[in-house]
Parts: sequence; C-alpha cells; structure tokens
Amino acid sequence: MVPLDEWLPDGVLLDIARENNLSETAYFVPRGAGFHIRWFTPGGEVNLCGHATLASAYVLFHELGYAGDVVRFHSLSGPLEVRRGEKLTLDFPAWPPRPLTDIPETLTRALNCEIVGVHEHRDLLVELEDETTIKNLRPDFGALKELQQCVIVTARGTDCDFVSRFFAPHLGIDEDPVTGSAHTQLTPFWSARLAKNELFAKQLSRRGGDLWCRLTGDRVMIAGECAFFLKGAITLP
Repeated sequence: MVPLDEWLPDGVLLDIARENNLSETAYFVPRGAGFHIRWFTPGGEVNLCGHATLASAYVLFHELGYAGDVVRFHSLSGPLEVRRGEKLTLDFPAWPPRPLTDIPETLTRALNCEIVGVHEHRDLLVELEDETTIKNLRPDFGALKELQQCVIVTARGTDCDFVSRFFAPHLGIDEDPVTGSAHTQLTPFWSARLAKNELFAKQLSRRGGDLWCRLTGDRVMIAGECAFFLKGAITLP
C-alpha cells in the first residue's frame, strides 16, 4: 500500500501497480476524519479489495501514528471500516450472489471439473464438489481470461466451514493468494447454506490464508491477521 498526501494521475497509479506486480496496490489520501482509498491491479482499478485495505489500516495504526480504534475509508464500494483488536476486522458490504441458470461454456472448459452450481454478484462464484477438488484444481487461465470476470471457486471445508480460491487473469492476476472482497459474496452464500452467521474460512492458494467472517445484516465482518513485511520509497521520474 502507498500513502499519499494527494492523488497522483491515474496513469501513474496504474504504472506503480504494474511495477509492483502484486495482486493489488492500495493508495489512500486523507479525507476529513478518514481516508479515501483506491486499489489497482496490474490490469486496472478495482472497486473493492480486502487485504490491501487491511494492510493500509495496519500501516495507519502501527506506522503512521493513527490513534483511533477504527479507521474509516471512503471507496468506490461506499464507506468501509477497519477496527483494531486481537485481529484487524474489516467492515465491508455483503454481496449475496444470485444463481445463474446458464453456465458459460467457457467457464466449464476453463475449470474442466464437475460444477455443482454457479452464482454471481461482482464475481462468478462457482461451487465445486469438495475441498479436494478445490485443492487439486488446475484451471486453464487462457480460457478464464476470455470470461473477463473474476472467478471464485468454493466448497465445504473439512476443518473449516468453507474453502475457496480466486482467479482473475483478465486483471493480470492468475490466482490471488487471499481475497477479502471475495468473502463479501462467500459469507452470505455459505451463511444461507449452513444456517449460521459466524464462519471460519480458508483460502487454498499456495500461500493460503485464514479468515474469520460474520454476516451482520447487509454487512460482512472479515477478521484476519497482518504482519509487517517491507518498507521502502518509490521514486518517480
């Protein structure tokens, strides 16, 4: 994440994200009592990102001297909050996905496995048979790119409530390690399936991650841990 005093041109923000070559680069500037936050992948701007928001709040709390217990962000997805505690907790909108009756042929070809069902909000949410299928999935990223849409695959977990993986090759991200924004769809989806509002989830990328999720009305609380990794400066021409 990159704290700024004022916004740079969008082209510069995108160039920095491409140079970083990470799933998302977050930028924020002060706005009133909070901050305006934006997120860029190497392929362009996105409207919501969980872990880059978590990282931004962590830096504000632990590196930039922000004194409050809650940091408030203004974003393309409306107001967001991050609360400090034993874990950092994101307060995000809930995006219940709707079922799709017509499954795109390209999706079936890209995943090359039995699909239980497909739902959609911002991203395609694809339910697969079991956790083993999720772990062993080797998608055709070229075919996924043709969809021009992010794809979440998910199934019931063996030692958690549900598992998932997240693919976005059209944004320059074949697979995202851990995706907070995907859980704005996954949480209401599995909450309805499992008849519970508090859920423990695992994302099964190579790096992997654990997420503690709670559905509260039209909001999703997503708690996770954050570790400081790298600090540096960006030099612009």
